Amino acid sequence: ITKTRVSQLHRSLIRRDSRPEPSIRCAILSGATRVPAVAHDHRSAARLRIDPKVLVFVETTYSRLGREIAELLVYNRIKYKVEVSGKSLPVLTNLDKGKYGVIVFENLNKYLQMDKWNRELLDKYCREYSVGIVGFNPPSEETLIGAQFRGFPLFIHTNLRLKDAALNAASPILRLTRAGETAWGPLPGEDWTVFYPNHSTYEPLAWAMRNTEDFVSEDPNKTPLPTVLQDHGVYDGIQRVLFGGGLRFWLHKLLFLDSLSYLSHGQLSISLQRYILVDVDDIFVGERGTRLKKEDVMALLATQQRIQQLVPGFRFNLGFSGKYFHHGTSEENQGDDMLLENAGSFMWFSHMWNHQQPHLYDNLTQLEMDMTLNREFAKEHGIPIDSGYSIAPHHSGVYPVHELLYEAWKRVWNVRVTSTEEYPHLRPARLRRGFIHRNIMVLPRQTCGLFTHTIMIERYPGGREKLDEAIQGGELFQTIVYNPINIFMTHMSNYGNDRLALYTFESVIKFLQCWTNLRLSTAPPLQLGERYFQLYPEEGDPVWGNPCDDSRHQRIWSHNKTCEQLPRFLVIGPQKTGTTALYTFLSMHPDISSNFPSPDTFEEIQFFNGKNYYRGLDWYMSFFPVPKNATARYLFEKSATYFDGDLVPRRAHALLPHAKLVTILISPARRAYSWYQHTRAHGDQVALNYSFHQVITASDTAPKQLRELRNRCLNPGKYSQHLERWLSYYPPQQLHIIDGDQLRSNPVETMNELQRFLKIQPPFDYSKHLRYDPKKGFFCQVINGDHTKCLGRSKGRQYPPMEEKSYKLLQRYYLSHNTALVKLLKRLGYRTVPQWLKDDLSDTMTDQ
Repeated sequence: ITKTRVSQLHRSLIRRDSRPEPSIRCAILSGATRVPAVAHDHRSAARLRIDPKVLVFVETTYSRLGREIAELLVYNRIKYKVEVSGKSLPVLTNLDKGKYGVIVFENLNKYLQMDKWNRELLDKYCREYSVGIVGFNPPSEETLIGAQFRGFPLFIHTNLRLKDAALNAASPILRLTRAGETAWGPLPGEDWTVFYPNHSTYEPLAWAMRNTEDFVSEDPNKTPLPTVLQDHGVYDGIQRVLFGGGLRFWLHKLLFLDSLSYLSHGQLSISLQRYILVDVDDIFVGERGTRLKKEDVMALLATQQRIQQLVPGFRFNLGFSGKYFHHGTSEENQGDDMLLENAGSFMWFSHMWNHQQPHLYDNLTQLEMDMTLNREFAKEHGIPIDSGYSIAPHHSGVYPVHELLYEAWKRVWNVRVTSTEEYPHLRPARLRRGFIHRNIMVLPRQTCGLFTHTIMIERYPGGREKLDEAIQGGELFQTIVYNPINIFMTHMSNYGNDRLALYTFESVIKFLQCWTNLRLSTAPPLQLGERYFQLYPEEGDPVWGNPCDDSRHQRIWSHNKTCEQLPRFLVIGPQKTGTTALYTFLSMHPDISSNFPSPDTFEEIQFFNGKNYYRGLDWYMSFFPVPKNATARYLFEKSATYFDGDLVPRRAHALLPHAKLVTILISPARRAYSWYQHTRAHGDQVALNYSFHQVITASDTAPKQLRELRNRCLNPGKYSQHLERWLSYYPPQQLHIIDGDQLRSNPVETMNELQRFLKIQPPFDYSKHLRYDPKKGFFCQVINGDHTKCLGRSKGRQYPPMEEKSYKLLQRYYLSHNTALVKLLKRLGYRTVPQWLKDDLSDTMTDQ
């Protein structure tokens, strides 16, 4: 029979319409106890002397394996620092504690070839603090046979093709990873390294077989070859784990995490507890022919029961849109009925009555009415309504936040938890995070490789092989390994036809049981939300990104919002440097517009640095007009408290990454005194009860209100410190620094420079609109041809001069900060140092 005929016969034996069935097999699933599961506890007293952080030495900033290592650490929320090999070592200790729990070398040769001084320093650190080293042996163009590691009784063979990997069940490193099985088949790549040790310090952690299918001869002994090796530290006092391949092989990613845990004495151990919730969106929604029939519902119940044997308490979580009940064929309508007959077997949540995207609603009443219809449907059909959980179709309105959705959810459904893939962005999935808005917990949601249209295995992108790859060590498997809490998105259509969701989840759960010591469990969404924010309390505070920078976000953002409604530049302060005068001068420009005034804080919104931030993006944008002509309108916001706010640069950059920043600096000593006098003029009792000198010399044991006034006087004047924080988010070319004395004495030229920085065309001629007012002592706006309009009475007040002793004290206090500011200005390209800065640094430091 010809090869063609054999191929035709083979294909004819395959039923093209057959559904895939889970076929994961391993000893633990069949009840074998031959290899007991041992999840080693790596904690020892040595962990108390090191910080839970990894130091990663990479070949270059862009090297592939280095990026993979960093991505794996980010996914597991492990702190790390990257250094390029060949540089001098970073500082390794902080007081009497090691700054790093494990040292990782992307290229082990870079460790072996370190110069003598650095190598001795690093090895001494590792011995003194019991810190271990992980090293990856890089691919080599030349094939090495029996090459010796420099200085070690260890030999290697390189550029091998391998297959059939297995683990050393006796290894103390194994914690997350479970031994006892074999990963059958060829391992990825043709450039593997295997180790041949010649000392008792070495113990294999993983083996593989030589893949000799391409060769005529074959090793008759079929000797397992060590691909990952543990160095117990007997030889030179340093423990190591050496990898003969990178992270392309999924099993190496697990072993890498276990190595970090072991070598850091438990400091870098990740939890073994995993929660799994599977949402089934679109119940009752779907075209005829794609919906569930009775036998599909029976399969759903049967699979759920089997999964419960592996994940105690597991139940599918069904999201329903009641409007589409009984919209299928007669068989599919029977499937709808059977779901309701078994309503108590599942968890339930409200989707949307008509599957409409919430961001398309501009009317709260209409949105509530539609949600109420779904609620009444649930009551009528015995669906529980107290889960406190809901999902918006297509993630609409959850993030970017549509405030009407949150309001309606709370009123109609008492929603306290939801989930989305979109925060802060869909990709990369390892960066998905949670946040809390209006007391609703928003959890990160994961995908499993199945989408609404994924209903037949034949039509799966890449075929069954691609789906199985995700399940057996690939993306889906790793998603569960790396995320303590997993909420998966699936759709009703994935449970009919070829029932791909049932196949996928049962298979991946079994594969996890075979290869890991993870403890799988489930819980209702509300409990998962509470657990998530116990694990990651720092994520409760949201960080609002710019929907205009993500096409997906723009599609699920309300159509009545516009990207042109966000400011193009920010005047960030600090207070009492002339920001109100600058605000007034900017507002004179016909093409520049500021925000509407706030009833609480006048011309300042104070969004990024206070409680207003939690009101959300809709609240912030409501202060800005919609520009009539986007090319001729420059929106800006001025909030002088932004300058020294710890959280402000990060928040501002997340929302306005392209915005320009304008700051004004004057003598920090004069600024402190001006702030003190400002608070006195506003009746502040502390300022009225204490002299300026008493305020700035107040100790840390002084009354709280006095300390707070001292800090508000002194902290904003540490200019270089605050500017460096802004420059860690924004590039220098987006920052413009104004000399406050120049703004006061020569505002026309100052405003011309600012217009050039902002690239405003055509420029506004300020010389025709500003005039010096001798009564006020500064420049004011010219109105009605000859009159001037100045700032309010509170501006330009004449205060008694500062005491000389206070000025001298502040000169000393700000000396290091002002010196750093000079260096920063030079680095930023400023050619002249402001006169006030020269004066503050002048040699007048002797006590009076």
